[in-house]
Amino acid sequence: MRLRPGDAVRDRRRGRVGVVTGRDDAHDGVRLRPLTSGPQWTAEAADLEPVSHRERLRACLAEVNARSRRSI
Repeated sequence: MRLRPGDAVRDRRRGRVGVVTGRDDAHDGVRLRPLTSGPQWTAEAADLEPVSHRERLRACLAEVNARSRRSI
């Protein structure tokens, strides 16, 4: 699977959906950022799988809802 910046993927190891921001050559991995906000992380390419547009929207909504529950 060829990953490009902007692709939405699921990190199976962490159970999170993120957006590819680039390669992390220092750790031989792929840099990801959350769909909405939060700290970036690095994952191994073997742990990543593409997600559909529908799955991306569902994950984004889940992040927004979780953030709104924390601020109440």
